[in-house]
Amino acid sequence: MDIVSSFKEKIIGRNLSVVLPEGRDERVIQAALRLRNEDLAQPIVLGKDEQLEAAIEKAGVGLDGIQTINPKESDRLDAYAERYSRQREGIEVTIARRIVVKPLFYAGMMVACGDADAVVGGVAGATATVIQAGVLTIGLTPTIEAPSGFFLMVVPDFLGEKDKPFIYADCAINIDPTAEQLADIALASAESARRILGQEARVAMLSFSTKASASGPSVEKVRQALEMARAREPNLAIDGEFQADSAIVPRVAAKKVKGESAVAGKANVLVFPDLDSGNIAYKLTQYMAGAQAIGPLLQGFARPITDLSRGATVDDIVSAVVLTLAQVETRHEARRTEPCPTG
Repeated sequence: MDIVSSFKEKIIGRNLSVVLPEGRDERVIQAALRLRNEDLAQPIVLGKDEQLEAAIEKAGVGLDGIQTINPKESDRLDAYAERYSRQREGIEVTIARRIVVKPLFYAGMMVACGDADAVVGGVAGATATVIQAGVLTIGLTPTIEAPSGFFLMVVPDFLGEKDKPFIYADCAINIDPTAEQLADIALASAESARRILGQEARVAMLSFSTKASASGPSVEKVRQALEMARAREPNLAIDGEFQADSAIVPRVAAKKVKGESAVAGKANVLVFPDLDSGNIAYKLTQYMAGAQAIGPLLQGFARPITDLSRGATVDDIVSAVVLTLAQVETRHEARRTEPCPTG
């Protein structure tokens, strides 16, 4: 059983709901039908009537039995606008209404108000737009100030271990994170590992240096981030700075890392110092090691939201929904913390 199939087993028949805000795209229509037919989720597809009709015709399938919503005609629009206005200081309800009628924002408000479990979008828009909508509607985890993105990398044969999973972060969002942002990425990635992998996180802060074998501004940034992350979560198994081989290969770690380390040679979360290194690493792992790369998935948000590549296939959309809802299933705080108005 591959890793996506194992996550399907976790969520099948759970009646978890996912909002797909880009119903104008035929891939979303096809993915929604698969999710419903395989009993993986209750999809909620957003779009104007004419957009949905065009996408359904192009997809060659119907949406019978699947909930569709035109945000502009929704009886929840005013309630969402009132909630948005209340949580965004200085935004009048009339302005809020113009904002939340946009599909990505409407989807975010559905999740923020507990009317859905997760949002998965991005096939027809930029990552920055998905993140902006998520921050302004769902919001970030209270301890996190910088959202980030991670890939679940499944290496088919790693040092004799079959289908070895790793979390790679940040490979999608923060170009040159500060030490504070890097600490956020590390802590959010540890939480993602707990939810996705079902394992205790062992977080390696990566660099071109292993434990002061070299120096430079980027090395110092990683060291500062490590200190910040440890101060915020003292019980987390996190260590660095490590070169990649010291982080994941026990034989190398035994030679390069002096003293005790709960992470050296056995990391399952790799935190890269910048987007260059993270993006390069995940693509090399994918194509040179034949690894499965699932993502990028967003992290650091108060509720589950996932961004999709604009080149995503129907299979990619389904897989992203499965992994996103698997996180909901393992932590059930996806429901409302503050009731939304009833309309």
